[in-house]
Amino acid sequence: MSGLLARLEGLGYEFADGTTALDGLSAEIRPGVITGVVGPDAAGKTTLLRLLAGLLRPTRGRVEVLGGAPEAAHAATGYMPQRFGLYEDLTVGENLALFADLHNLTGAVRDERVAMLLEFTTLKPFTGRNAGKLSGGMKQKLGLACALLSKPKILLLDEPSVGVDPASRRELWRIVERMMAGGDMGVVWATSYLDEAERCAHVLLLHEGKLLAESAPGAFLAPLAGRVFRLDVAATERRHAVGRAKAQGGVLDALVEGDALRLVMAPGAPVPEAALLGGANLRAAPPRFEDGFVAALLQKAPELAVGELAPEPRRGARAADGPAIEVVGLTRRFGAFVAVDDVSFAIQRGEIFGLLGPNGAGKSTIFRMLCGLLRPSAGLARVAGRDLLRAASQARARLGYMAQKFSLYGELSVRRNLEFFAGAYGLRGAARAAAIARALRNFELESMTGTAAGALPLGVKQRLSLACALLHEPDILFLDEPTSGVDPLTRRAFWTRIGALADAGVTVLVTSHFMDEAEYCDRLAIVNAGQVVVVDTPAALRARVKTADKPEPTLEDAFIALTRREGAP
Repeated sequence: MSGLLARLEGLGYEFADGTTALDGLSAEIRPGVITGVVGPDAAGKTTLLRLLAGLLRPTRGRVEVLGGAPEAAHAATGYMPQRFGLYEDLTVGENLALFADLHNLTGAVRDERVAMLLEFTTLKPFTGRNAGKLSGGMKQKLGLACALLSKPKILLLDEPSVGVDPASRRELWRIVERMMAGGDMGVVWATSYLDEAERCAHVLLLHEGKLLAESAPGAFLAPLAGRVFRLDVAATERRHAVGRAKAQGGVLDALVEGDALRLVMAPGAPVPEAALLGGANLRAAPPRFEDGFVAALLQKAPELAVGELAPEPRRGARAADGPAIEVVGLTRRFGAFVAVDDVSFAIQRGEIFGLLGPNGAGKSTIFRMLCGLLRPSAGLARVAGRDLLRAASQARARLGYMAQKFSLYGELSVRRNLEFFAGAYGLRGAARAAAIARALRNFELESMTGTAAGALPLGVKQRLSLACALLHEPDILFLDEPTSGVDPLTRRAFWTRIGALADAGVTVLVTSHFMDEAEYCDRLAIVNAGQVVVVDTPAALRARVKTADKPEPTLEDAFIALTRREGAP
């Protein structure tokens, strides 16, 4: 183990039901670097970190941490599980005190480390606030502080950026990199964000419990030289252009990137003419880590490729003339605190509209008011032609809602969940049976009707949740961070479905912290400090922050720049 923090040799793990989570994994974790662990849903990322933390024991093979069994290295291991592992009814200070007790920290050493981490994470002014009252970004920093209290030699981070805004993600990286500076602490960072994986020194790519590839991120990019292109397309044709591109022989991957498509060609495939793809100005583009990740997966598991879905035939539009959603002067106060302050915008029928903003900016409050879950303090909110203040129940009947955590009943089967939601939406008799059959067919759930929802992989839970939300064929679909924590291929499949729904006339309102997801929206509203800062297309938002130093800013660059600017829209 000389020079290593951890070694995995033929590592395997099976759950009690026989499901294989890891299969013959061999790898090494070295000090002083960040090792990224990436892969599709159910690839085995969380199981691997739990084995390294000593929370699980392998069913095959070996795992060593600091030269011995992982449970013997607890004092030198920091572990931040998904959702941060905090006690939400305890204050910031009490959480830190509890974790200090667990690590047997006392006296001056304890006081020094707590003070240093509070300063480092900028949480010092909030020591008396309950963890449950913190924003997502602040919870993220507190979870990291708790994991770092023991001054670990190996730090295990299980998707720490899920559900937090881009600025908070960048802050997390800054803190981790500063803590590593000049030392030999190693980090294992499981992530669904491939821009994060690109920042790691070494990457393990998992699929169905097996190690498909491992290398520095640059090695994933080398095979893509001359195979990545951007194609300008009309804003109204972006979603259709993806399907046309994938229908061309040799196109391995295509995804929306503002008013352009990003194309990855298969090895040796000829580049099609721009006209055949329905666009213009086809030009070479530098590869990203996500391109290499998707290419590696699709070449070894081509069945994961996502095809185009035809728009579903739907009942005639029931909404009144005018916008599908109209907001004028919308305000919400909680006592003296103004969470949403005089917000106005309109969303047209068949439009995909995104609400973006930092944690605590007010976008979730806007979202909840428009869903009819929270009554506005002032202003007008009209949904599907109905005033939410005067006819909330009629408006809600025209809505479908998919929550971030999917709102499924884990102990019920797939069919029972569909039956429950069909009843909740007022479907009876033949209409209910037809809706359930349609959902099972359209969302590829027929082979798992008897499986408990809680036992489904994350991507399948996502499909089931969307199927439940669409049982009554709503005019408007509300999506609350719908792909949080899922891998890029699952995200592509999801947005292919959402695009088909929009083409069929469904209006979609989505909240998200994931900027690549926001690219699929027709327009975006960026919310900050309770106000709408700007409403525009993804391409136009990037253009607003273009500079000589950054001629091609990302949507994440635009988000951070626009939320940091002072003043009204």
